[in-house]
Amino acid sequence: MSDTQLTVTLSGGDPDDARTVVRALEGTFGRPDQSPSGEEATVRVATFTGEGRQEASPADAGRLSAPVNVTVQGPPEAVRRASDTLTRAFSARDEGTASGDQEQERQLLLEP
Repeated sequence: MSDTQLTVTLSGGDPDDARTVVRALEGTFGRPDQSPSGEEATVRVATFTGEGRQEASPADAGRLSAPVNVTVQGPPEAVRRASDTLTRAFSARDEGTASGDQEQERQLLLEP
């Protein structure tokens, strides 16, 4: 996979839930350039930049304490890989996609 930038926006849950989701994606994309922060924030953002990993083993990221809305945005292949990773790691419901010329956005609801 060529250089990519994947942006992950999380709402719902608490800061630990956001970290759990990011931890699940690290197996596919490596460590994020920007991690979710802000104990009082209602929306948290993580960004991943780079090539990622070709073969990702399913990681046990942990459990969520509450439902988390996740939006992943980036090149279609990166969005697909992120969605696949999250649906393997959590109980997930696809909430829709939007496609642009070179980017795609997918929304998922992750449930505990």
